[in-house]
Amino acid sequence: MEVRASVEHALAGGEPQRVGWFRFYFADERWEWSPQVERMHGYEPGTVQPTTELVLSHKHPEDYGQVAATLDEIRRTSGAFSTRHRIVDTAGEVHHVVVVGDQMFADDGAVIGTQGFYVDVTPSVDEARQRIVTEAVAEFAEARGAIEQVKGMLMVVYRIDADAAFELLKWRSQETNTKLRALAEQIAADFLALDYSEILPDRVVFDRLLMTAHQRVRRDV
Repeated sequence: MEVRASVEHALAGGEPQRVGWFRFYFADERWEWSPQVERMHGYEPGTVQPTTELVLSHKHPEDYGQVAATLDEIRRTSGAFSTRHRIVDTAGEVHHVVVVGDQMFADDGAVIGTQGFYVDVTPSVDEARQRIVTEAVAEFAEARGAIEQVKGMLMVVYRIDADAAFELLKWRSQETNTKLRALAEQIAADFLALDYSEILPDRVVFDRLLMTAHQRVRRDV
């Protein structure tokens, strides 16, 4: 048990650098970025106040139209969304990102904006880091099969690699203060409980389950 706990602590510990959160308030077009998202765009944390103009200015020219249209749709419908596109940071480096957002509510239940996360899925050039993460995940998989199962689900749903899927799962665990294993088991149960035949449900269904899974986790496990 102690060995298992130490492995889980080692993997769950540390701040994910490839995943970060954002918030967008409809009324005043106000944005908030986590330090990770600021760094994805090339800014040191706390040095920039994101605006809609700034957010769009970092979109890759070939993806600008898609993102602008998605933003217009969010304003119009106040719905959840997910998109995969490229951003260009302040140094001119291109990052491939997956962005998922869900409705943000006021205390009275009114939808006031959207909030969610960025995952930087740009292929890593740090082979040593990739090898360390791969070895750690392999060790962890022996004791935590649910995590490997959910990683595979996230890879299929969001078309991301194994490292990015694990970073996303770890980030949700930390953001919601939920044990990694318990969160993975809940996400797996939620995904497998979906009722469909030969065609997968719309991705927004998976987005919402992922963003709310922690609310259904038993806190005594």
